[in-house]
Amino acid sequence: MKKAIHYINQFFGGVGGEDEADFEPIVKEGPVGPGVALQAELKGIEITHTVICGDNFMASHKDEATKRIMEFLAGREFDIFLAGPSFRSGRYGVSCGEICKFANETYGAPAVTSMNEENAGVELYRENPFYILKGGAGAAKMREDITAMASFANKIAAGEEILWADAEGYFSRGVRKEVFVDKTAANRTVDMLLAKLSGVPFETEYKIEVRDRVIPSKPIADLSKAKIALISTGGLVPTGNPDRIPGGTATIWKRYDISKMDSIKSGEFYSVHCGINTDFVNADPEVLVPLSSLREFKSNGEISEVHEYFYSTTGNLAVLKDARRMGAEIAVTLKSEGIDGAILVST
Repeated sequence: MKKAIHYINQFFGGVGGEDEADFEPIVKEGPVGPGVALQAELKGIEITHTVICGDNFMASHKDEATKRIMEFLAGREFDIFLAGPSFRSGRYGVSCGEICKFANETYGAPAVTSMNEENAGVELYRENPFYILKGGAGAAKMREDITAMASFANKIAAGEEILWADAEGYFSRGVRKEVFVDKTAANRTVDMLLAKLSGVPFETEYKIEVRDRVIPSKPIADLSKAKIALISTGGLVPTGNPDRIPGGTATIWKRYDISKMDSIKSGEFYSVHCGINTDFVNADPEVLVPLSSLREFKSNGEISEVHEYFYSTTGNLAVLKDARRMGAEIAVTLKSEGIDGAILVST
């Protein structure tokens, strides 16, 4: 019987929601939460322990979190490390990616997790030597993702050959795998050309992945002459949320007049973000959008002007194509307003 360790966050570990996102890591014996369903589909693999850690704690205290987890695992033998699935949840995905990377590098154990293609963890960790299976967007796909993770883990445990990314359903890691086929390269090339000319679907054998290449802007030469704007993906809106900005999967952004405000006050603004504990923001919105600090910079002559509006949307579970579009739209607006620089404050 092979042994496995499973990692989940505070929500799926039954600890709590966003109010427990700073939950410090613990270890429990046996499977917990989704691990129970995972265990039911594993063959010849026993989940001996489950590590539970809050998403915020892993993100903000990575070294401390991994140190404690290493202490938990001291003396415990395991053959495979499993994490998630994390669906489209960015912080959870990053946590799963980080812990899989840690387990693989520290113990040499194969590691398997599952994320949706929109999860930020995919781009951050896909080129590491562990496997990120292509998962669903939300917990409604839990059964399918668990089944895929178990099936893949079973192959690893049984010592079966792991095929290329598309064949197995994991995200490409930048590794090209040699396989033998019946047709020569010339014949396959002609077949693809004929398919393309006929409008028939075909798939290239040499995929070139397009990645975002963000070229940093040049630094502002003289901040004392600069007009600065504030942007937030923390879902900060006027009380009542008049524009109905959603708490997750937002496709819209809005801007709000702050020209007559010295600070953003509790009771006038609040956060609709569904992916964080908003208590601190609602008690003091300045922790999310520090308008008073910019006013102070202006008074001290460190900047020339604060833009009359701040720009707001919710980054929680944002689809990348929508995030790119909204970012471009905001950028065009800022440019038309003569803004020299913007501070993107988030969660």
